[in-house]
Amino acid sequence: MAKASLLKVAGAILSAPKVVFARPSINGFLCGYLRKFTPVEVGGRIFVHSHLPPLNSLAYKRFVEEHLLSASAGPSHAQIGVTNACPQNCAYCYNKGRAGVPLDTHAILDTVSQLQEMGVFWIGLTGGEPLLNIDLPCVIRAIGERSSSKLFTTGTSLTPKRVRELGDAGLVSVSVSLDHWEEGEHDRARNTPGAYIAALRAIDLFKADGRIHIGVSAVLSQAMLTPESVTQYLEFVSCLGVHEAWLSETKPTPEARSDEVISASDREMLIRLQDSWNAKGGMTVNYLGHFEDASHFGCSAGNKMVYIDAFGEVSPCVFIPMSFGNVRERPLREIYADMKRRFPTEERCFINRNAGTLAAHVRGKGPIPRDVSESILDSLAFDPKPRFFKLLYR
Repeated sequence: MAKASLLKVAGAILSAPKVVFARPSINGFLCGYLRKFTPVEVGGRIFVHSHLPPLNSLAYKRFVEEHLLSASAGPSHAQIGVTNACPQNCAYCYNKGRAGVPLDTHAILDTVSQLQEMGVFWIGLTGGEPLLNIDLPCVIRAIGERSSSKLFTTGTSLTPKRVRELGDAGLVSVSVSLDHWEEGEHDRARNTPGAYIAALRAIDLFKADGRIHIGVSAVLSQAMLTPESVTQYLEFVSCLGVHEAWLSETKPTPEARSDEVISASDREMLIRLQDSWNAKGGMTVNYLGHFEDASHFGCSAGNKMVYIDAFGEVSPCVFIPMSFGNVRERPLREIYADMKRRFPTEERCFINRNAGTLAAHVRGKGPIPRDVSESILDSLAFDPKPRFFKLLYR
């Protein structure tokens, strides 16, 4: 793994020189946050972690100029479901209740364009299994350099030819699902024999290409939430030669019950473990709950984060089964504006706090419709803003 030299990191930061015009409190915050990670260089790009664009990219420059300096009212991050088809059957899947007529490639490309016009500089491509969309390289090429593209995949069906196509299209980073160091445990969680082997093979194929930042993503079960288990997992993953381990706990869904929400003590344990691991250098550990901690960026669902599923429904994030409209019926900007009025940024994960309330309204296929979503939100209170947004919008 190639750690980025201080000279290259400095050069990357200076590629967005207007950052010096941000308020001292903002720059102080960012310096404190970025120091928690060791930058790495992959394919000429300088990465802090995969949830932020490379420091020497146009996407990062947009983050500085449009969000830090201009305080854009639009979203910064988005995920798009490019298919809902999937060969695996994970118990904790957040998309199982969604159905409808899939967006065609033209509609997906139009959605990408609208997101970028609204200010989005990071786009995650998810599913289902995104590799099953034969036009995936076309979508990545349309994202281009204005946003950082990240692929979330099980690795199923990946071939050397497909990796070359993704790299040629400009894919920035990939996260291969790998939930456990033991083959049987990973396959069992995904109800799919062979899932573990497919994931390891995918990692090797991306490593052989060498142009794409490679991470593994783990959904940590309740049984995994001990320092010993997480450390054993990280030690295993680091031996695979990937750049990053992206960690998240099981989120509540209709099948993963709200009483399985992570405890405050377990979340704090994972934050401490991330910081202590990263202090050693080497493979980056990037825990979602750390990024969303009250002292950092908090929960941006429905505000700085937006999710468009494979059928065009617009939700606050991938984990929240609420819809505020369909991109086939109204411009995305209008749908987002209606949603954002209901979703301020806040200190804690929205779905972790409100899963029980939402579960009572989930019926059949598809997310909760807009009118019901709005009536639910009328009865909910939000936490204070996280530190970053207190500084940004003071």
